[in-house]
Order: sequence, then C-alpha cells, then structure tokens
Amino acid sequence: MPTYLFALTNSSILMKQKIEALILQALETLKADGVLGQEINPVITIERTRDAQHGDFASNLALALAKPVKANPRQLAEKIIAALPQDEAILKVELAGPGFINFFIDPASQFQIIKKIHSEGRQFGLSNVGAGKKVQVEFVSANPTGPLHVGHGRGAAYGSAVADLLEAVGFKVHREYYVNDAGRQMDILATSIWLRYLEECGEALPFPSNGYRGDYVREIAGDIYKSSLNEYRRPVSLVLENIPADEPQGGDKELHIDALIARTKTLLGSLLYRDFFQIGLNNILEDIKIDLHEFGVDYQQWFSERHLMEDGSVAKALERLRVGNHLYEQDGATWFASSKLGDEKDRVVVRENGQYTYFASDIAYHMNKLDRGFDQIIDIWGADHHGYIPRVRAAIKALGADESRLSVLLVQFATLYRGEEKVQMSTRSGEFVTLRQLRNEVGTDAARFFYVMRRSEQHMDFDLKLATSKSNENPVFYVQYAYARVCSVLRQLDEKGWQRNLVSGMECLSRLTEEHETSLIGTLIRYPEVLERAALQYEPHQLILYLRELANEFHTYYNAHQFLVEDANLRDARLNLICAVKQILANGLGLLNINTPESM
Repeated sequence: MPTYLFALTNSSILMKQKIEALILQALETLKADGVLGQEINPVITIERTRDAQHGDFASNLALALAKPVKANPRQLAEKIIAALPQDEAILKVELAGPGFINFFIDPASQFQIIKKIHSEGRQFGLSNVGAGKKVQVEFVSANPTGPLHVGHGRGAAYGSAVADLLEAVGFKVHREYYVNDAGRQMDILATSIWLRYLEECGEALPFPSNGYRGDYVREIAGDIYKSSLNEYRRPVSLVLENIPADEPQGGDKELHIDALIARTKTLLGSLLYRDFFQIGLNNILEDIKIDLHEFGVDYQQWFSERHLMEDGSVAKALERLRVGNHLYEQDGATWFASSKLGDEKDRVVVRENGQYTYFASDIAYHMNKLDRGFDQIIDIWGADHHGYIPRVRAAIKALGADESRLSVLLVQFATLYRGEEKVQMSTRSGEFVTLRQLRNEVGTDAARFFYVMRRSEQHMDFDLKLATSKSNENPVFYVQYAYARVCSVLRQLDEKGWQRNLVSGMECLSRLTEEHETSLIGTLIRYPEVLERAALQYEPHQLILYLRELANEFHTYYNAHQFLVEDANLRDARLNLICAVKQILANGLGLLNINTPESM
C-alpha cells in the first residue's frame, strides 16, 4: 500500500490540497504561455493511488481537459508536469498510462504530522470548510407520549454525531427537538392518564386497547391521585355511557378512543382536562430531556408545535400557500395541491371540522425554519417516514424556498439481540426496551458507538452481549483499549524512572523506519480528511471505521515492537508517535461523545 504523506504548510492544508494548488499554478502558467485559453477552469480531482509503484497521489486532469482543449492527453499531461512549480514535499512527478499524472511524496515530509498533532492537540483535524454557515439539525423529536426506546436512541446518537461533526468543520450548528405537544396522540395520553387515575380512585373500567398502557402512565396517574385524591373523579357509568365498542368487543378501536377523548374533555371541562394534558406532557418531556442529556445529547431549542398553533403561525403558513394558489377547497376540507410539486397526491391541511392536520403544523414549522435564515435544514427521521419526504419538499417549494436547503436523513430501526436471542419489543403496550434500560445494561459509550457504527439508513442488529464484552471482538472496547494502552506505556515509563524528551523525540523521528511505523503515520495523516468527509456526507460511521483502523494499526505495532527501549532517541521518537495516536483517538472519540478511559 502507498504511504500517505502530509507536508505542513502555513495554511495547514492537506497534501491533496497542496497538489491541487500546484496544479492550479501550472494551469495559470500554461494560460500565460497561450497553451490554454483563459476560459479553462476545470475541477481538479486528486486521488490516492492504490499501488505504491504509481506514487502516492494521482490526477486525471489531462484526460478531462483533452477534449475541451482538443489536445492529446499524454502531451497535455507532459506540459502540465513541466509547468508545475518545485516543492520540497514532492519527490517526483511521473506521466502514466493514457495521461495520468502521478505524484511521489518525499518520505521525510511524513513526520511533520506528528509535530502538528502535538502542537494542535484537540484542535487537530478541525477546519473551517463550513465557513460559519448556519445549519439547523432537528433530530429525535419523538412524541412526548412515553419514554424514549432503543429506536429513538439510534436517531439520538446519529443526530448528535452529525451535528458535532458539522460543528467541527466550521458550520454554525443549531440543534433542535420538535415537541409534538398538540394533536391526537397527546389527547390519547391525557385520556389514558385520567382513566388510570380513575382506577386509582377505585373505579373499575376496561382500559382502551388503543390507550397508552406503560407503567409510566400508572405512575403519573398515581402521583396525581396522591396530590389531588378524588378531585378529578367521575362515575365510570358517565365515562362509558354510549361509548362505541372497543376492538376486543368487535368495535373500532379508533372510534372508541376518540369517543373517550371527547367524553374526558366533557366530564372534566377544558381547564381540568388541560391539567391532565399538561401534567402528562411535562412529566414525560422532562424524562426525555434527562434521558438525552445523560446520553450526551443536548439541544439549543425545544420547539413547541402547540406554540405554532397559538401564535398563528399555522394560519400564516397556509395563507402564504393560498396566496401562491397552492390551496383549494373540496368536500368541506382545505387541500394542499402538493401533487403539482412532486408529491404522489394532494394533502389535507384543514379537516372538515376546521382542525389543522399534523402536516399543516409541519408546513408552519418548516416555514419558521426558513424564516430564521438557516442556510441548511437537516431533518433526521425514522425510516418509516420515507413517504413523508415528497410532501415536505413540496411545501418548501410552495413557500418559495429552494428545496436544496432541506436535507432529510433517514435512520433505520435497531433490533436488539442478546447473543443469538432476539429481544422482543413493542410500543403501545408499554413492553418496549427503553433507552435508559439500554444505557444501564451496556453503558452510554457502547450504545453511542454501536448506534453510529453503520450507515444510518442500514438496518442494524445491536448485540447486547457483544457490547458488554471485554474482548477484541467488541469494537468500542478495542478502540478504547488502544487509548488505555498508550496511557499504560506512559505509566511504565514513569515506573522505570525514565524521562520522556519531547524535543529530542521530534528531532529523531527519522528513526521511525519500521513498516508498522510508516503505516501508522499514514493512517494518522488521513484523520482530517476522514473527519471532513464524514461531516459533509453526514456519515459518522466513516469516523468510526477510521478509529477502528487506527486502533488496529496501533495494537499491531504494540504487539510487534518495544516502545521503552534502551536507546533514548528511538524511545522518545516512538513515544511521540504513540502519543500522537493517543491524541487522535481522543479527538475522534470526543467528537462522538465517547469517553477515553486511561485504564481498562
């Protein structure tokens, strides 16, 4: 494999960027000489070679330019090579094949990366490619109708990693949770709590099959009873009078729960009903906030859907669509003509009864995002929301905005296993595995690592047994153990009574000639590029893969060579190398909000 190298420049750019700058200078020279026209401004692609015989980097620029400038690609490549400025980091440049330009890097330049890592520390790898552009990342946004489960956990880990990576490369990131605190699901929750409260009061009644059955509902109801006793009690005969049959009795569960919601509001009145609604919302939302904070996820804003209803934002959004001739009336409802803007069919935004649909408030929420001036809006949804994307894009276009400002990233569900045994889960029944239970069993570090280990749109099997094992098969243990091993070496250095000479070690980096050492240095060099690519492509799993590779390189080096050798100069050079590894592990894991234990 080629040795991936890096030359330190005043602007701290990567070698690929340095080569691109050299090629641009060559093109300007050729333009000045009349070889190329002034209108030639190509996109320059620099790739790492797969074979060391072909150098370290290669460009196909001559092939790409041959047709527009009407030149033989090999002859054009020769002219580009001849016009390249001299640079001490470039050992030689060769023409290959039909017109590829291969760059061979001076091996002496590779050691600069170790000095750079030591000097920049936590800042190494960070960049300003985002140039301060404002990005809003909305993620998790689970209905506050129950505790977060393991499915929400994957969205939380992925969303926070995407946000943190974007921030690391220079974007101004605003993390947001959209609280669905208006609508039918919240009414079902409030009604479920009241029915459990009636049971606490001694009333016997069949609990609706479509109600929320989790123990948390009983706990909230129990707390209400303790504080208010029979204040909210109503006879069960009044509660169930003329209520349509539930599904177990051969009825329709949706009609049954909707009738119970209406009856609850009638018997309690608007003020008392609001008490149950608000108590349930506050209790569960606070629990969600605690769960996410303990999982390393915090937000700049918790945005209320109900706020959009109360401040007129939904009406304002629909009026904007109406002015743009995107709404029409049919069958007593108001429809958004989204099929004309890429959706498969039109969508109702105001029902026959005058109530806004969930989609109407979602249109208002996205209008609010646009009006706040975000350059990029990133929505992270569960994969089951895939069909919802076209209608939201249609709304963006209808609001007069560029739909490219919206990116929707999908997260597949996670299936839990304990070894070979699948862990059964459900939701409405209350028998699901919560995020808190998962953290208690495997720890936050393992949960976050496993959640972002694969592409978000790929289904994942989460092996609880593997996540808690202290073995090399456990990827998070393997990476953290590399960090801990470096710390152990430094402790052994102290135990021997030796002093590490950082300056001497830097002066003797040329002693690092072993294959394991050059390979490890090459891996270190790639970190800034991996970080930037992972951020811009919204793929934190790329950083995970890199950290696993770096850990593997280190463990292989550790097993093959002694670091604490008698030769002080070689010892200090090797210590500087492994401390650079330690720093990159800390930087990468830190961006993923995963700890770096010093002993394991």
